[in-house]
Amino acid sequence: MVLRQVLLAASSSDRLESVIRNAGVTRALTSRYVAGESPEDAASVASGLVADGLLVTLDHLGEEPRNADQAARTVKESLTLLDGLARRGIAKGTDFSLRLTSLGLRLGEKLAQENAARICQAAGDVGATVTVEAEDAATAEAALRVHAALLEQHPATGVTVLSCLRRAEDHCRALASGRVRLRRGHAGMAPDPAAYRDSGAVDRSFVRCLKALMAGQGYPVVATHDRRLVEVASALAVLDERERGGFEYEMSYGVRPSEQVRLAGLGARVRVRVPYGPDWYAHLTRDLAARPSALALLTRSLLSR
Repeated sequence: MVLRQVLLAASSSDRLESVIRNAGVTRALTSRYVAGESPEDAASVASGLVADGLLVTLDHLGEEPRNADQAARTVKESLTLLDGLARRGIAKGTDFSLRLTSLGLRLGEKLAQENAARICQAAGDVGATVTVEAEDAATAEAALRVHAALLEQHPATGVTVLSCLRRAEDHCRALASGRVRLRRGHAGMAPDPAAYRDSGAVDRSFVRCLKALMAGQGYPVVATHDRRLVEVASALAVLDERERGGFEYEMSYGVRPSEQVRLAGLGARVRVRVPYGPDWYAHLTRDLAARPSALALLTRSLLSR
């Protein structure tokens, strides 16, 4: 709890952010986990991953817009990235993770939906896909509503479900015929009754959600680095007689890269989530605050360089 409070305080400290951003060693380390700040940085990293036989999800990290014009600039940047991917010949198969808050959700759900639809249209034109992100408990229901609306015109649109939320299994059963990215989230994300408070309960929810998705007719995306959950997913895929191309794993850029390559080498579809954008500092510190156990994983990853 103390570590979480320290990290949350660090995420909102302008002074500490300035020190870290200007530290050469820190920039070298963070570059392993964040592609960079520009669309070109993201396209460059994505190109290298695709060359290694991996799939890519691009996750834009930007501050929440204060008005519609700022939200529109986020859309424009996504379109610029799509154009860059198309020029490199790697747009097809790439996925975009849409954070509704960066598209103006706090300004109005309709605005966020309209902006998301623009990106869906452009992505579809070049063979890419879009997944609506559930960032936390507060935005999870809005993500489901926006996803349902987008499906009418963009049927390939996916959505994220967080297993830390108590209604996660119900959502997975309802969405099992579509493309669902299942993420663990973290215990304590929101007060009861919205979320589980115990880490073990979150894992058990993840497994129940996996069972529902693997037994369905859709396309599950298993977003976890946990070896146990990866093994459970593999076993369920066999039991449900899923083809290797009928689901995929998703892992974060820079975390357990050897495992990503190993799974891909075995014939699995492995997608790497690549964050990029100017708000990388807050993203990393908030992520560690949400999942302090990730700090140990981050440290092991750095030591394995």
